[in-house]
Amino acid sequence: MTDESDGARLRRNLNELLQELRVAQAGVQILFGFLLAVTFTEPYLRGTDFQHAVHLVTVGLTVAAVALLTAPAAWHRVLFRQGQRDRILRISNRFALCGLACLAGAVSGTVLLLVDVIAGMTPAVIAAAVALTAFGSVWFAIPMRHRDPAEERPEPEDSETVENGS
Repeated sequence: MTDESDGARLRRNLNELLQELRVAQAGVQILFGFLLAVTFTEPYLRGTDFQHAVHLVTVGLTVAAVALLTAPAAWHRVLFRQGQRDRILRISNRFALCGLACLAGAVSGTVLLLVDVIAGMTPAVIAAAVALTAFGSVWFAIPMRHRDPAEERPEPEDSETVENGS
């Protein structure tokens, strides 16, 4: 057991989450820029309907990832000093996990598109499946196997009883 107060723990946890998201945000924003730029190239215009559909779905997943991965910072700013840090942290964690799932889909879609252009459909499907499996494994499945529910502390029921401020 630690001497850390609930308020201090929530403050630290939220700061850690926001710092972790900075890493993912940079990557997803670069991917988004690439996906936007590619539509204005001559090779894109010669692409197949399948490639255009994959591109559109991948852009959609990237937009969702941007929205979800930046939402915690927006929630923190909007609810700043409202005594809702526990709520912000709980919801932001869900946003982050969903955003990472969208990012995994977007990167895998980009792999599908790229390998299809370079090597054809069959290698593209295999490469995208490998990428999606790798993300799903190292980002979600393996960490879930290491979770210990007994180690999780319940959040305070009433956010107003925790130190005021977010």
